[in-house]
Amino acid sequence: MEYRVERDSMGKINVPKDVYWGAQTQRSFDNFPQGVETMPLEVVHALAIVKKAAATANNHFGKLDSNRAEIIGRSADAIIKGELDSHFPLSVWQTGSGTQTNMNVNEVIAHHGNELAGVKLLHPNDHVNMSQSSNDTFPTAMHVSASLMIIRELLPSLEHAIEILDDLEKQNEGIIKSGRTHLQDATPIAFSQEISAWKHMLVNSEEMIKTSLNFLKVLAIGGTAVGTGLNAPKDFGVKVTEIIEEITGIDYKNSTNKFHALTSFDALVNAHGALKALAANLMKIGNDVRWLASGPRVGIGEITIPENEPGSSIMPGKVNPTQVESLTMIAVQVMANDTAIGIAASQGNFQLNVYMPVVIYNFLQSVKLLSKGLNGFCKNCLIGLKPKKDKMWRNVKNSLMLVTSLAPQIGYDNAASIARYAHENNITLKMAARDLNLLSEEDYDKLIKPEEMV
Repeated sequence: MEYRVERDSMGKINVPKDVYWGAQTQRSFDNFPQGVETMPLEVVHALAIVKKAAATANNHFGKLDSNRAEIIGRSADAIIKGELDSHFPLSVWQTGSGTQTNMNVNEVIAHHGNELAGVKLLHPNDHVNMSQSSNDTFPTAMHVSASLMIIRELLPSLEHAIEILDDLEKQNEGIIKSGRTHLQDATPIAFSQEISAWKHMLVNSEEMIKTSLNFLKVLAIGGTAVGTGLNAPKDFGVKVTEIIEEITGIDYKNSTNKFHALTSFDALVNAHGALKALAANLMKIGNDVRWLASGPRVGIGEITIPENEPGSSIMPGKVNPTQVESLTMIAVQVMANDTAIGIAASQGNFQLNVYMPVVIYNFLQSVKLLSKGLNGFCKNCLIGLKPKKDKMWRNVKNSLMLVTSLAPQIGYDNAASIARYAHENNITLKMAARDLNLLSEEDYDKLIKPEEMV
């Protein structure tokens, strides 16, 4: 490999000749674990948005000439489009402020920009990082990347899943099945009502996530090192935020208290709490689906789901609910990520929290997993879910909890006696009521109508 010599405040260092990064990126690459989790490109792209907006704002305030501002914007655009992704190799497990990734972006913009200009026009610190600190750019990029991914990926996935469940609810109206509580037989329920609960879980989750966006849209930029805004023009943060809003089309707001914005991750904790709630709901839906589809002969077997691949290396013909298993493992990972984010957010000391990379890595992983997991579950499982009407109806007719309808007529204790006698003697409720001389078969048929119990 051929190298070039780069310099920073610590001296000279060899950098691969064909990369756009510089000395500080190389030092981080050499000093921290490689071959592990790398900084999410969504954070890099968000930092490029911040750099472009900052250059435009610096030009507005007369600190940066138009030529440099324009070149920074062009290089930032190339990053935003994903054209320079290979030039961002750094590990998540770096400095807790994300400084090295901030400098990685600064250096790539400077070197790429100088190549565009055909002359050494940009310095990574003096021009690209002008009026900024890693301490305000990185938390800003955290909020921008988190909100963009939620808006562009997760919410569309959620809306699609809600539409599928709405269709399933309508398709299955009028189908009566046995309800279950405590994993025991309960009174009847319409299958459409069961599906409506799944749908409403996702509707609720969607609203919670949308509400959490209000806090994620508040940006730290303008605080620089400790929240005072040192080395930045007055109202710099406000101007940068306005430009970020123009670039993204999202209604961001500048933080009114930068001391809070630099040291607290409460907005990310709150938003991830909504993601965890979604994960919990998906776990519940997934478990319902796999229980109801269990069998095909010795399980509950009230629904069928698509058979996507063989389920066993030893049992021929076995098919497993693999899409459910994938979704529920994703739910577990999101819940684990929530723990990491909560612990990291509690560790802010004085004017900075130095757990930024681990927070945003886990946050974005959760959003990505939920988005892709939902899409796969909808496409490969939910959309093909079908009721087994005969099995549902047989279970309803065989349920001892139909006796609940008798309680208002013959009393709770007599109704309980019928259920207990039927269960102990393995006979129907109707036969038990007759044998105990509590109801005639004719009266029983008048009182027990499952379709009227839902």
